[in-house]
Amino acid sequence: MLPDYLFEISWEVCNKVGGIYTVLSTKAETVSEIKGMNEIYIGPDLWEGKENPLFTEDKRLWRKWRNSVVDEKFKVRCGYWEIPGRPKVMLVDFENYIDEKESFYYTLWEKFKVDSLHGYGDYDESVLFGYAVGRVIESFYKYYLSEKDNVVVQAHEWQSGSAALYLKMALPAVGTIFTTHATSIGRSIASNGKPLYDFFEGYDGDQMADELNVQSKHSIEKQSAHNVDCFTTVSELTARECLQLIERKIDVILENGFEKDFVPEKNEFDARRAQARAARLRVARALTGSEISDDAIIIGIGGRMEMRNKGIDMFLETMARLNGCNELERDVVAFIDVPAWSDSPRGDLQKRLSTKDNKWSTPMRDPYLTHNLCNFENDAIAVSIRNIGLANYDGKGRVKVIYVPCYLKGNDGIFNMDYYDVLIGNDLSIYPSYYEPWGYTPLESAAFHIPTITTNLAGFGLWVNSVLGRSGKLSDGVEVVERNDSNYFDSADVITKIICTFAKLSAEEVSEYRRNAAEMAEKALWKHFIKNYLRAYDHALRAAAERK
Repeated sequence: MLPDYLFEISWEVCNKVGGIYTVLSTKAETVSEIKGMNEIYIGPDLWEGKENPLFTEDKRLWRKWRNSVVDEKFKVRCGYWEIPGRPKVMLVDFENYIDEKESFYYTLWEKFKVDSLHGYGDYDESVLFGYAVGRVIESFYKYYLSEKDNVVVQAHEWQSGSAALYLKMALPAVGTIFTTHATSIGRSIASNGKPLYDFFEGYDGDQMADELNVQSKHSIEKQSAHNVDCFTTVSELTARECLQLIERKIDVILENGFEKDFVPEKNEFDARRAQARAARLRVARALTGSEISDDAIIIGIGGRMEMRNKGIDMFLETMARLNGCNELERDVVAFIDVPAWSDSPRGDLQKRLSTKDNKWSTPMRDPYLTHNLCNFENDAIAVSIRNIGLANYDGKGRVKVIYVPCYLKGNDGIFNMDYYDVLIGNDLSIYPSYYEPWGYTPLESAAFHIPTITTNLAGFGLWVNSVLGRSGKLSDGVEVVERNDSNYFDSADVITKIICTFAKLSAEEVSEYRRNAAEMAEKALWKHFIKNYLRAYDHALRAAAERK
């Protein structure tokens, strides 16, 4: 059973923040090809008075409905998301409902036992966003639809859980799906340095939420999971987490796919890769003043600023070990593409890059940093680079580490290239995650023909192992390194040895590794994974049909 209308809600619709944006934006075109289904994405309107480059408003879209609404608080802009497929979008302004917050919190407690008492930070605006979205869908449904129509609402993450709960009350004929991409309490346990895996079966989600002061986020996530028609997550890893910490079994696992249209075709792939490599090496030479060889291995890590969860700490530990490794026979330039609190590109670096030179004899000040940090003394990555002896001050050693603390959107002032246009220049990517429900970054790297190292604590890593029927090796395109709460330094040793071995491969062997990486990513295209979404829609609609 397929929905006639599918409303997909996320804080990251037309709002590029993290991995969920990639999930939705890459899936949209595949979903648009499903005949008979109208999909509408709904996100927060955070761009009042500013132009959103990801959204094009069309005031003709659903004009009669919008003009019929008499509620003065009701503010929604309709248009198109500027991604492949150009799906229809509603951007909802939720701030006008602030005076109804306490009343809605009371209803959430009375009906679902959601604890909003301990909410702080982004809790209020997220729950109000869900409330406003629920009002918008309710209004649209009553104007255009009826119980004859099959309607599904999918809410992503706790930030939109209140929309699913509101619609359970307001529109019981609608099928509801709640998708958690990472449980708030699981992420909190890992982020606070606690051993998530050694004592996993002993953790109680409610108790840990109290201890770590995330009671309200955990509460709305848990109650959303327990009260929707279909509860989903992105991997077997997180399904286990949901059962233990949220006490709700997953109905359907929705792995995160990718689309090939992000990857250049063969006739331009090599040129784009050469351009990216040249840009990477030139920036490294300008910063460090070192004679880095043209055949240097470019290694990368990217993603959110989560030192432990994303394995950035282990990445740096590995680079430090590699720098002292006598077996390493080639130069290595390691790039950390992790957005942080930066305000501008370095003017002195821009000045060096503006010349025609390609070699410099003296290192710059802080010769590992491409952009000015607002919190230079306290930035976790910068501090670690300095403390671990990877700051490139003396220019010695085969390994150079370069920290790029900004979003690569083509206007960063140093590379002036999009993230994917820079990523393609990497020879090897390393994502030694400790907590990673799925892991888009290793999948993206593999899609760009880059041999990739991840771990068995990433959903993507476990998926690779399931595809192969064994632990992935770099010769498969993706190496899945064993990680647990006790083997941090052992894992760093393993990755160091893998890099040293990779550095000795012949050009033909590297080409084979690159082909295998691309073939592995091919198995994770949306055309393969979309069937699980169809199962989730069917699951939700059958539950709604029983209520009808």
